[in-house]
Amino acid sequence: MFYSKSLKKIKDIKHCFFSRRGGFSSGLYKSLNCGKGSKDKRKNISKNLEYVSKKMYVKKSRLILMHQTHSNKVIEINNANLRKKIISDAMITRHKKIALGVLTADCVPILIYDKRNEIIGCIHAGWKGALSGIIKKTIDKIKKKNSNYEIIASIGPCISTKSYEVDLSFYRKFIAKAKKNKKYFIFKNKNKKLFNLRKYVNDKLLELNVKVDHINRDTYKEKKNFFSYRRSTKLKQNDYGRCISTISMI
Repeated sequence: MFYSKSLKKIKDIKHCFFSRRGGFSSGLYKSLNCGKGSKDKRKNISKNLEYVSKKMYVKKSRLILMHQTHSNKVIEINNANLRKKIISDAMITRHKKIALGVLTADCVPILIYDKRNEIIGCIHAGWKGALSGIIKKTIDKIKKKNSNYEIIASIGPCISTKSYEVDLSFYRKFIAKAKKNKKYFIFKNKNKKLFNLRKYVNDKLLELNVKVDHINRDTYKEKKNFFSYRRSTKLKQNDYGRCISTISMI
């Protein structure tokens, strides 16, 4: 389990970037796999989510997960949609005793808190969502609640630059968006580059006047601590688990 130094100082906030340790799953999913979209046994995923809920001091029914699609869709959680299927890649809420959760296996999990307006949020920021504006849309949705805000964001474990090799077509998508995005790439050779997703996400938050801290861990390299889509693909495994990151107001 990993914690943000900034969020940990706030007494009314409970949060955690969970590792893959401490759960009930086995094999590829050992052991705290929280991904309902995986091929893991349903009963093990259920036990893992129960474990996370207890750690977050909320009922399992109030641990809210998203059906993540690498979109830029943001949903506000309230009593009306609390028990509905949430199809989005970011959530915010003002409600207490609700834990918002984001699932990742290389993508960037972001936990957010607006100190002045008591709003929490979480973002699933893969490259597609980050490029299409998921971060700005989430922060803007919080800011619309009140022009007087103080937002803190913690960027959790994700794939590092040295582990994130991409091809020329990937690079061109970012350059087409803005030429300045070239600074997020290291040129490995003519056709292959390394992408700094963490830095890209960090800068998007800073541009929006958000205070940022980091859990600097590489999900690809740290096999014992994290699930990794890229690592599983390289090893030709037929599936992979998902780590969970959560935040709630108590």
